[in-house]
Amino acid sequence: MAITKGFRFEIAFDQAFPQGLVMVGEITADTEYQSREDWTAGRPTRQRVDEVTGKRQWKATVTDPDETKAKRASFEITLLADVQPVPATSEALPGMRPIELDGLTAEPKVAGQGEFKYQSYAFRATGFKAAGSGSKSARSATAGEAATKAA
Repeated sequence: MAITKGFRFEIAFDQAFPQGLVMVGEITADTEYQSREDWTAGRPTRQRVDEVTGKRQWKATVTDPDETKAKRASFEITLLADVQPVPATSEALPGMRPIELDGLTAEPKVAGQGEFKYQSYAFRATGFKAAGSGSKSARSATAGEAATKAA
């Protein structure tokens, strides 16, 4: 096969998530496993580093409103950055904010257990951009605002 395992496909945010994403909670550092012995010895936890880019990994839990299956609607996205990324939008509800990702890649993977396996993707991004900045809904909203001001 010409495509190697672990290949990351670049994908436009609007193609991957037509209705956008909602981030639930906060962004946290993606840390390596710490054994009980390491914890009792007081060793610090180490943050994971992406093997392809060499950048630190951060994780955020997101919900895709376009997904019809409840078990697949919420998942974690990995953010690759030297410093913790900050969302460009404010909270719509406490702990929930609409987001749009910049530098989005998708890596195919197998998810599920036993005979109930299915095709899934590991999504990674380099940061945030203002929600609606590149989407169709933002363009139509801008056009609507211009029409309202003209009238």
